[in-house]
Amino acid sequence: MAGAAAEERRLATVVASWQQRPVLVVGDAMLDEWRFAESERLCREAPAPVLTLRRRISAAGGAANTAVNVAALGGRAALVAPVGADVAGDELHDCLDRAAVWDRTVSQSGRPTPVKRRMLAGNQILLREDSGGPEDGLDADGVARLLTALHCATEELRAVAAGQPLTLVVCDYGLGALPSAVRAWLIANRDRYGTVALDAHDLADWRGLNPTVVTPSFAEATRLLARAAAGFAHAERGAVPSGDVHLNHPAAADGPSELMVGAAPGGSGERVPGSPHPTSGTPAAEAPAGPTGEPVPGEERVALTGDGLSVTGTGVTVSAAAGAGVDRAVLAESRLPELREHTGADVVAVTLDTEGAVVGGAEGEPRRSHSTPVPASHAVGAGDAYLAAMTLALAADAGLPTAAQLAQLAATITVADTGTCVCRRQDLLAALGTGADEGGHPALVGADEMAALVDEHRQAGRSVVFTNGCFDVLHPGHVRYLTQARALGDLLIVAVNSDGSVRRLKGPDRPVNPVEDRIALLAALACVDHVVVFEEDSPARLIEAVRPDVYVKGGDYPPEMVPEAPLVRRLGGQVRTLGYVPDRSTSAIIDRIRAQSHSMSERTERSEGREAMPDSHSPAVGEGRPA
Repeated sequence: MAGAAAEERRLATVVASWQQRPVLVVGDAMLDEWRFAESERLCREAPAPVLTLRRRISAAGGAANTAVNVAALGGRAALVAPVGADVAGDELHDCLDRAAVWDRTVSQSGRPTPVKRRMLAGNQILLREDSGGPEDGLDADGVARLLTALHCATEELRAVAAGQPLTLVVCDYGLGALPSAVRAWLIANRDRYGTVALDAHDLADWRGLNPTVVTPSFAEATRLLARAAAGFAHAERGAVPSGDVHLNHPAAADGPSELMVGAAPGGSGERVPGSPHPTSGTPAAEAPAGPTGEPVPGEERVALTGDGLSVTGTGVTVSAAAGAGVDRAVLAESRLPELREHTGADVVAVTLDTEGAVVGGAEGEPRRSHSTPVPASHAVGAGDAYLAAMTLALAADAGLPTAAQLAQLAATITVADTGTCVCRRQDLLAALGTGADEGGHPALVGADEMAALVDEHRQAGRSVVFTNGCFDVLHPGHVRYLTQARALGDLLIVAVNSDGSVRRLKGPDRPVNPVEDRIALLAALACVDHVVVFEEDSPARLIEAVRPDVYVKGGDYPPEMVPEAPLVRRLGGQVRTLGYVPDRSTSAIIDRIRAQSHSMSERTERSEGREAMPDSHSPAVGEGRPA
């Protein structure tokens, strides 16, 4: 149990560290409309239910819901997307305002806002009506204004980022919000963003972006492999794609064998103009176009049949020799390196809807996550929550296993009820079992939450003690110092330097421990009430927000030598310095570890030297020395 609690706290520190991360979301924004009705009889005209509308809900969808999830999870989200000058567009603006998303959408007269209208009776979706799609393209003026909005939103986020690298999320669902000129701009400006996440129905359109992470469904991943084998550059080669996508499993093979990929039915690969369609024989101009918009139901439900012998949809088939042990997760895991190569992504997360996801990067073993099956009406937008949490975690420099775990958890806890899924930061922390103080406040808080939290404490009559530091290698000196600091007031707030701040202050070989480990240990101490991370080299901004009654620093120098002393006194607080425990500093511990490591290396070298070069004057065994 103690190990589980420590793991939950470690994950909670990552959630705390991504607070107010600047994230630009661009892509296909839409409005989700939910109509809840009751039905007690059939109509006379047809064997159809008569529905009585009881409730109507509107929610952000697509790229807009991804932005809402980023904001709800604690990030600072800005959305750039074309939105129609219509009633649906007005409702979408309201949804963004309520979620505190920076609405930088571009109004497009004559182009309707994409809407998905779902009619439900009970918990069952009876029908869905879609309006707005790829046929409603952007005109030249719309593209120009969208590019201007992208540049302005990027600079706006940079101005408030406090030195943090910007994050970009691209949501391309084939509805026309990202024409070639916009894609070219994003690819050309890739270096303006630190972390880039891509969720696209057709990943092949984004070659050259080199994203940090891509999150294709199994169908989208299969489609990309098909185009990689048959469609990427065949126009230059003059080649014609071959037939279906196949998984051939020789009888002697142990487990799944190589995936032989060709062009998927329906025209996944690009074709030479005038060349025959590989399955119909008709010229390309008359053949079905490549995939646009959402994958068709057959593509979304790529799954093994009951006998485990074949996979249907997008032309993928498995021979009878495969056996029942082959499933989508195994197939996806075997293709992660190729998907990384074709997308240029550091991380690929193949989502498997109710079966969870398979995630892999350049290093380490692929990670499989699982989810609980729920009704389809509960899972709408769960992928947006997954994408938002995965992106924020990677932007906060969390390891891939941690990012995958938080992303799956964010998606899972949003599917408890019907509607468009949004994961809120407090719900994610509650799922992690994050501890709270006696007033119900979390131990790990964001910098922007601190002022309001301190006001609540002061209204309750509590005095506030504040200290800051790197706390790289937590040792008894730190514990004694923090215990003494806590005794000076009613609660203790500890501000911790971020990893980047530590490197600037201490050098490129520090910190020894990443920030999520450092604040997890601090938050576990009984004497510490709240922990907050700051990116700057000085805690001055936090001090102004907290206005501590007592500011504490460690050291044997007088309070007058503390750089923050004038600011604290101007705000009405007092400054105290507390001596360190002798020989218990972080630097001293690191020096001892290095000295011991150097000593061990020297002993090893001397030992190896004696074994390799025996003394010629020493008698051999049996020559004057007992054996």
